[in-house]
Amino acid sequence: MSYFIRRMVRAARLEANLYAEVKADRNATGQAIAVVALSSIAAGVGSIPRGGPAGIAVSTVSALISWFIWSLLVYVIGTKVLPEPRTGSDFPAVLRAAGFAAAPGLIRALGVIPGVTAFVFLVAAFWMIAAMVIAVRQALDYGSSWRAAAVSVLSWLIQALITGGLMYMAQGPMAQK
Repeated sequence: MSYFIRRMVRAARLEANLYAEVKADRNATGQAIAVVALSSIAAGVGSIPRGGPAGIAVSTVSALISWFIWSLLVYVIGTKVLPEPRTGSDFPAVLRAAGFAAAPGLIRALGVIPGVTAFVFLVAAFWMIAAMVIAVRQALDYGSSWRAAAVSVLSWLIQALITGGLMYMAQGPMAQK
């Protein structure tokens, strides 16, 4: 098994050491981007029952945008709004950890199976939030898992509102035709 795949498996297993490792490894940026890309493509494939083949691109791009907004919010809220005294990180380090937190999203490809799409996406969302909590704790040097959970969930909720608003605005003119 390749080093990259082992890292994705460790991320999906919620191994805290993996998130500390990728935070510190500046060479892991490309791998983190690849994880996000694969997870986003899995979301596109998994959305076929809802959006058909044409929905693949929309769902893939939506997943990418959602992940980026979530990661940006994690960084801002985690370092500016809810930091701990020893919190210290830069945005690229947070992006690397958050990138690997997208690994559980690979299961979204199973959403292509008719009748299980919503369930698969729900499981993936909770699993990715759990991974993000661990990523945030490691990336921001938090001593408290509760603070990491608060930052992760608050950031996810704000991201969901922003992404939902963007999708509504993008579909508005199309829905009226």
